[in-house]
Amino acid sequence: MSASTEDHPPHDHAPHDHAPGAHGSGRGGDGHDHGMAVTDDSQRRVFWVMIFTATYMVAQATGGWLSGSLALIADAGHMLSDTVALFLSWMAFKLSRRPSDERRTFGYHRFQILAALLNGATLFLIAIWVCYEAIERFAEPVEVLGGPMLVVAFIGLLVNVGGFLVLRAGESRNVNMRSAIVHVLGDLLGSVAAIAAALIILATGWMPIDPILSVFVSLLILRSAWSIIASAFNILMEGTPEGLDGAVVAQEIAAIDGVAGVHHIHVWGLTGERLMASLHLELKEGVRAGPVKAAVRARLDERFGIGHVTIEVDEPEDHPEGTPPLFVQAGH
Repeated sequence: MSASTEDHPPHDHAPHDHAPGAHGSGRGGDGHDHGMAVTDDSQRRVFWVMIFTATYMVAQATGGWLSGSLALIADAGHMLSDTVALFLSWMAFKLSRRPSDERRTFGYHRFQILAALLNGATLFLIAIWVCYEAIERFAEPVEVLGGPMLVVAFIGLLVNVGGFLVLRAGESRNVNMRSAIVHVLGDLLGSVAAIAAALIILATGWMPIDPILSVFVSLLILRSAWSIIASAFNILMEGTPEGLDGAVVAQEIAAIDGVAGVHHIHVWGLTGERLMASLHLELKEGVRAGPVKAAVRARLDERFGIGHVTIEVDEPEDHPEGTPPLFVQAGH
Protein backbone atom coordinates (compact mmCIF):
# COMPACT_ATOMS: atom_id res chain seq x y z
CA MET A 1 0.00 0.00 0.00
CA SER A 2 1.61 3.30 -1.07
CA ALA A 3 -0.09 6.62 -0.68
CA SER A 4 1.70 7.84 -3.78
CA THR A 5 -0.18 5.33 -5.92
CA GLU A 6 -3.64 6.47 -4.88
CA ASP A 7 -5.69 8.08 -7.61
CA HIS A 8 -7.07 11.24 -6.01
CA PRO A 9 -9.08 13.91 -7.81
CA PRO A 10 -8.00 17.55 -7.55
CA HIS A 11 -8.00 18.85 -4.00
CA ASP A 12 -10.99 21.11 -4.23
CA HIS A 13 -13.05 19.45 -1.52
CA ALA A 14 -12.70 19.71 2.22
CA PRO A 15 -13.30 16.15 3.45
CA HIS A 16 -10.12 14.74 1.90
CA ASP A 17 -6.74 15.98 3.06
CA HIS A 18 -3.47 14.92 1.52
CA ALA A 19 -1.64 18.23 1.59
CA PRO A 20 2.15 18.16 1.91
CA GLY A 21 2.08 20.10 5.12
CA ALA A 22 -0.12 17.50 6.77
CA HIS A 23 2.31 14.65 6.71
CA GLY A 24 4.83 15.55 9.35
CA SER A 25 8.26 14.01 9.44
CA GLY A 26 7.39 10.84 7.62
CA ARG A 27 7.47 12.24 4.13
CA GLY A 28 10.42 11.19 2.06
CA GLY A 29 11.20 14.56 0.52
CA ASP A 30 10.42 16.98 3.29
CA GLY A 31 13.97 18.18 3.76
CA HIS A 32 16.06 18.27 6.91
CA ASP A 33 13.86 16.50 9.41
CA HIS A 34 14.79 14.25 12.32
CA GLY A 35 14.94 11.24 10.00
CA MET A 36 17.60 12.98 7.90
CA ALA A 37 19.69 13.73 11.00
CA VAL A 38 19.48 10.06 12.00
CA THR A 39 20.58 9.03 8.50
CA ASP A 40 23.60 11.38 8.64
CA ASP A 41 24.70 9.99 11.99
CA SER A 42 24.16 6.37 10.93
CA GLN A 43 26.05 6.94 7.68
CA ARG A 44 29.10 8.27 9.54
CA ARG A 45 29.06 5.40 12.00
CA VAL A 46 28.84 2.77 9.27
CA PHE A 47 31.65 4.40 7.27
CA TRP A 48 34.21 4.34 10.08
CA VAL A 49 33.33 0.81 11.17
CA MET A 50 33.72 -0.26 7.53
CA ILE A 51 37.26 1.20 7.41
CA PHE A 52 38.34 -0.51 10.64
CA THR A 53 36.77 -3.81 9.57
CA ALA A 54 38.50 -3.82 6.19
CA THR A 55 41.87 -3.00 7.76
CA TYR A 56 41.72 -5.78 10.31
CA MET A 57 40.28 -8.31 7.85
CA VAL A 58 43.64 -8.49 6.07
CA ALA A 59 45.50 -9.12 9.32
CA GLN A 60 43.03 -11.79 10.42
CA ALA A 61 43.14 -13.64 7.11
CA THR A 62 46.95 -13.66 7.29
CA GLY A 63 46.86 -14.93 10.88
CA GLY A 64 44.39 -17.66 9.99
CA TRP A 65 46.50 -18.81 7.06
CA LEU A 66 49.72 -18.88 9.13
CA SER A 67 48.12 -20.67 12.11
CA GLY A 68 45.92 -23.01 10.08
CA SER A 69 42.82 -22.01 12.05
CA LEU A 70 39.47 -22.48 10.33
CA ALA A 71 37.86 -20.27 12.95
CA LEU A 72 40.13 -17.36 12.00
CA ILE A 73 39.84 -17.98 8.26
CA ALA A 74 36.06 -18.26 8.56
CA ASP A 75 35.95 -15.09 10.62
CA ALA A 76 38.14 -13.29 8.06
CA GLY A 77 35.78 -14.43 5.31
CA HIS A 78 32.90 -13.16 7.37
CA MET A 79 34.72 -9.85 7.82
CA LEU A 80 35.17 -9.62 4.05
CA SER A 81 31.43 -9.99 3.65
CA ASP A 82 31.00 -7.47 6.45
CA THR A 83 33.16 -4.95 4.64
CA VAL A 84 31.02 -5.38 1.52
CA ALA A 85 27.83 -5.32 3.61
CA LEU A 86 28.91 -2.18 5.45
CA PHE A 87 29.76 -0.58 2.12
CA LEU A 88 26.28 -1.45 0.85
CA SER A 89 24.71 -0.03 4.01
CA TRP A 90 26.79 3.13 3.69
CA MET A 91 25.83 3.54 0.03
CA ALA A 92 22.18 2.90 0.88
CA PHE A 93 22.23 5.69 3.47
CA LYS A 94 23.95 7.96 0.95
CA LEU A 95 21.54 7.19 -1.89
CA SER A 96 18.48 7.41 0.36
CA ARG A 97 19.26 11.10 0.90
CA ARG A 98 18.53 11.88 -2.73
CA PRO A 99 15.46 14.15 -2.97
CA SER A 100 12.15 12.85 -4.25
CA ASP A 101 11.24 13.38 -7.89
CA GLU A 102 8.23 12.95 -10.15
CA ARG A 103 8.81 9.21 -10.55
CA ARG A 104 9.72 8.45 -6.93
CA THR A 105 7.60 10.82 -4.90
CA PHE A 106 8.66 9.30 -1.58
CA GLY A 107 12.35 9.55 -2.40
CA TYR A 108 14.95 6.78 -2.32
CA HIS A 109 14.76 5.67 1.31
CA ARG A 110 14.07 2.06 0.39
CA PHE A 111 17.60 1.66 -0.89
CA GLN A 112 18.25 0.97 2.79
CA ILE A 113 15.76 -1.90 2.83
CA LEU A 114 17.19 -3.45 -0.34
CA ALA A 115 20.68 -3.29 1.19
CA ALA A 116 19.42 -4.92 4.39
CA LEU A 117 17.79 -7.74 2.41
CA LEU A 118 21.00 -8.35 0.48
CA ASN A 119 23.07 -8.28 3.66
CA GLY A 120 20.79 -10.82 5.30
CA ALA A 121 21.17 -13.12 2.30
CA THR A 122 24.99 -12.90 2.41
CA LEU A 123 24.93 -13.79 6.11
CA PHE A 124 23.05 -16.97 5.21
CA LEU A 125 25.56 -17.91 2.52
CA ILE A 126 28.58 -17.34 4.76
CA ALA A 127 27.10 -19.37 7.61
CA ILE A 128 26.40 -22.26 5.24
CA TRP A 129 29.95 -22.09 3.86
CA VAL A 130 31.47 -22.21 7.36
CA CYS A 131 29.33 -25.24 8.24
CA TYR A 132 30.51 -26.99 5.06
CA GLU A 133 34.15 -26.24 5.84
CA ALA A 134 33.66 -27.52 9.40
CA ILE A 135 32.37 -30.84 8.10
CA GLU A 136 35.47 -31.08 5.89
CA ARG A 137 37.67 -30.43 8.93
CA PHE A 138 35.97 -33.23 10.86
CA ALA A 139 36.70 -35.61 8.00
CA GLU A 140 40.30 -34.40 7.54
CA PRO A 141 41.61 -32.76 10.75
CA VAL A 142 44.16 -29.97 10.32
CA GLU A 143 46.69 -28.95 12.98
CA VAL A 144 45.94 -25.50 14.41
CA LEU A 145 48.59 -23.26 16.00
CA GLY A 146 46.89 -22.08 19.16
CA GLY A 147 49.32 -19.26 20.02
CA PRO A 148 49.10 -17.15 16.85
CA MET A 149 45.39 -17.92 16.67
CA LEU A 150 44.84 -16.55 20.18
CA VAL A 151 46.73 -13.30 19.50
CA VAL A 152 44.94 -12.55 16.23
CA ALA A 153 41.54 -13.49 17.66
CA PHE A 154 42.01 -11.25 20.71
CA ILE A 155 42.90 -8.24 18.55
CA GLY A 156 39.88 -9.04 16.40
CA LEU A 157 37.68 -9.10 19.47
CA LEU A 158 38.77 -5.57 20.40
CA VAL A 159 38.09 -4.31 16.87
CA ASN A 160 34.68 -5.98 16.72
CA VAL A 161 33.60 -4.80 20.17
CA GLY A 162 34.52 -1.24 19.17
CA GLY A 163 32.61 -1.51 15.90
CA PHE A 164 29.59 -3.03 17.61
CA LEU A 165 29.44 -0.26 20.21
CA VAL A 166 29.75 2.46 17.54
CA LEU A 167 26.89 1.01 15.49
CA ARG A 168 24.76 0.09 18.48
CA ALA A 169 24.66 3.74 19.53
CA GLY A 170 22.96 4.59 16.22
CA GLU A 171 19.32 4.26 15.14
CA SER A 172 18.21 0.74 16.17
CA ARG A 173 14.82 0.85 14.37
CA ASN A 174 16.46 1.27 10.96
CA VAL A 175 16.61 -2.18 9.35
CA ASN A 176 19.65 -1.18 7.26
CA MET A 177 21.49 -0.23 10.46
CA ARG A 178 20.34 -3.46 12.10
CA SER A 179 21.75 -5.52 9.24
CA ALA A 180 25.12 -3.78 9.65
CA ILE A 181 25.01 -4.42 13.41
CA VAL A 182 24.24 -8.12 12.89
CA HIS A 183 27.19 -8.48 10.52
CA VAL A 184 29.56 -6.95 13.07
CA LEU A 185 27.97 -8.95 15.90
CA GLY A 186 28.64 -12.09 13.90
CA ASP A 187 32.30 -11.11 13.72
CA LEU A 188 32.36 -10.43 17.44
CA LEU A 189 30.96 -13.89 18.19
CA GLY A 190 33.44 -15.38 15.74
CA SER A 191 36.31 -13.75 17.61
CA VAL A 192 34.99 -15.07 20.93
CA ALA A 193 34.74 -18.57 19.44
CA ALA A 194 38.27 -18.32 18.04
CA ILE A 195 39.65 -17.25 21.45
CA ALA A 196 37.85 -20.11 23.19
CA ALA A 197 39.07 -22.60 20.59
CA ALA A 198 42.66 -21.32 20.87
CA LEU A 199 42.66 -21.62 24.67
CA ILE A 200 41.26 -25.17 24.54
CA ILE A 201 43.80 -26.18 21.88
CA LEU A 202 46.68 -24.73 23.92
CA ALA A 203 45.45 -26.48 27.08
CA THR A 204 44.42 -29.87 25.68
CA GLY A 205 45.54 -30.11 22.06
CA TRP A 206 41.98 -31.07 21.07
CA MET A 207 41.67 -29.79 17.49
CA PRO A 208 37.98 -30.57 16.80
CA ILE A 209 36.94 -27.68 19.05
CA ASP A 210 37.84 -25.26 16.24
CA PRO A 211 35.20 -26.47 13.73
CA ILE A 212 32.68 -27.21 16.51
CA LEU A 213 32.67 -23.61 17.72
CA SER A 214 32.62 -22.38 14.13
CA VAL A 215 29.37 -24.28 13.51
CA PHE A 216 27.88 -22.94 16.75
CA VAL A 217 28.58 -19.33 15.74
CA SER A 218 27.20 -19.99 12.26
CA LEU A 219 23.89 -21.16 13.71
CA LEU A 220 23.64 -17.97 15.77
CA ILE A 221 24.34 -15.93 12.63
CA LEU A 222 21.65 -17.80 10.70
CA ARG A 223 19.08 -16.89 13.35
CA SER A 224 20.00 -13.20 13.21
CA ALA A 225 20.07 -13.21 9.42
CA TRP A 226 16.54 -14.61 9.31
CA SER A 227 15.33 -11.77 11.53
CA ILE A 228 16.85 -9.17 9.19
CA ILE A 229 15.43 -10.81 6.07
CA ALA A 230 11.96 -11.11 7.65
CA SER A 231 11.96 -7.43 8.68
CA ALA A 232 13.13 -6.23 5.26
CA PHE A 233 10.61 -8.47 3.49
CA ASN A 234 7.76 -7.16 5.66
CA ILE A 235 8.67 -3.56 4.79
CA LEU A 236 8.97 -4.28 1.06
CA MET A 237 5.59 -6.07 1.17
CA GLU A 238 4.22 -3.01 3.01
CA GLY A 239 3.01 -5.10 5.93
CA THR A 240 2.00 -3.63 9.26
CA PRO A 241 5.18 -2.42 11.02
CA GLU A 242 6.59 -4.62 13.76
CA GLY A 243 5.17 -3.80 17.16
CA LEU A 244 2.03 -2.14 15.79
CA ASP A 245 -1.48 -3.59 16.12
CA GLY A 246 -4.00 -2.26 13.61
CA ALA A 247 -6.87 -2.84 16.03
CA VAL A 248 -5.16 -0.72 18.69
CA VAL A 249 -4.57 2.05 16.14
CA ALA A 250 -8.26 1.95 15.18
CA GLN A 251 -9.37 2.15 18.80
CA GLU A 252 -7.14 5.17 19.41
CA ILE A 253 -8.68 6.98 16.45
CA ALA A 254 -12.23 6.02 17.40
CA ALA A 255 -11.69 7.52 20.86
CA ILE A 256 -11.06 11.02 19.45
CA ASP A 257 -13.87 13.55 19.94
CA GLY A 258 -15.99 13.98 16.84
CA VAL A 259 -15.15 10.59 15.30
CA ALA A 260 -18.18 8.37 14.65
CA GLY A 261 -16.17 5.55 13.13
CA VAL A 262 -12.99 4.62 11.27
CA HIS A 263 -12.36 2.01 8.60
CA HIS A 264 -10.02 0.98 5.78
CA ILE A 265 -6.96 1.58 7.97
CA HIS A 266 -3.62 0.78 6.36
CA VAL A 267 -0.34 1.26 8.21
CA TRP A 268 3.03 0.54 6.62
CA GLY A 269 6.61 1.76 6.66
CA LEU A 270 8.71 3.42 4.00
CA THR A 271 11.59 2.26 6.22
CA GLY A 272 11.56 0.84 9.73
CA GLU A 273 11.33 4.29 11.31
CA ARG A 274 9.34 6.23 8.66
CA LEU A 275 5.77 5.06 9.24
CA MET A 276 2.72 5.98 7.18
CA ALA A 277 -1.02 5.42 7.30
CA SER A 278 -4.16 5.94 5.27
CA LEU A 279 -7.69 5.68 6.64
CA HIS A 280 -11.34 6.64 6.20
CA LEU A 281 -13.22 8.58 8.88
CA GLU A 282 -16.90 9.02 9.56
CA LEU A 283 -17.68 12.09 11.67
CA LYS A 284 -20.47 12.79 14.11
CA GLU A 285 -23.22 15.09 12.90
CA GLY A 286 -22.31 18.78 12.89
CA VAL A 287 -18.58 18.20 13.48
CA ARG A 288 -16.08 20.10 11.32
CA ALA A 289 -13.58 17.87 9.53
CA GLY A 290 -10.45 20.04 9.87
CA PRO A 291 -9.97 19.94 13.66
CA VAL A 292 -10.77 16.22 13.83
CA LYS A 293 -8.23 15.36 11.15
CA ALA A 294 -5.61 17.45 12.92
CA ALA A 295 -6.37 15.58 16.15
CA VAL A 296 -6.07 12.21 14.38
CA ARG A 297 -2.67 13.12 12.94
CA ALA A 298 -1.42 14.37 16.29
CA ARG A 299 -2.60 11.20 18.06
CA LEU A 300 -1.02 8.85 15.51
CA ASP A 301 2.28 10.73 15.61
CA GLU A 302 2.36 10.90 19.40
CA ARG A 303 1.27 7.32 20.16
CA PHE A 304 2.72 5.36 17.26
CA GLY A 305 5.29 7.58 15.53
CA ILE A 306 3.23 7.66 12.32
CA GLY A 307 4.25 10.92 10.67
CA HIS A 308 2.58 10.67 7.24
CA VAL A 309 -1.20 10.24 7.28
CA THR A 310 -3.75 10.37 4.45
CA ILE A 311 -7.32 10.86 5.69
CA GLU A 312 -10.54 10.49 3.69
CA VAL A 313 -13.73 11.73 5.37
CA ASP A 314 -16.80 9.74 4.27
CA GLU A 315 -20.41 10.84 4.15
CA PRO A 316 -23.20 8.38 5.08
CA GLU A 317 -24.28 8.16 1.44
CA ASP A 318 -20.82 6.88 0.51
CA HIS A 319 -21.81 3.44 1.89
CA PRO A 320 -25.37 2.70 0.81
CA GLU A 321 -24.69 -1.01 1.27
CA GLY A 322 -24.21 -0.54 5.02
CA THR A 323 -21.21 -0.71 7.34
CA PRO A 324 -17.92 -0.61 5.39
CA PRO A 325 -15.23 -3.27 5.98
CA LEU A 326 -12.85 -2.93 8.92
CA PHE A 327 -15.24 -0.49 10.58
CA VAL A 328 -14.57 0.50 14.20
CA GLN A 329 -17.35 2.54 15.77
CA ALA A 330 -16.59 5.19 18.37
CA GLY A 331 -17.26 4.04 21.91
CA HIS A 332 -16.69 0.35 21.09
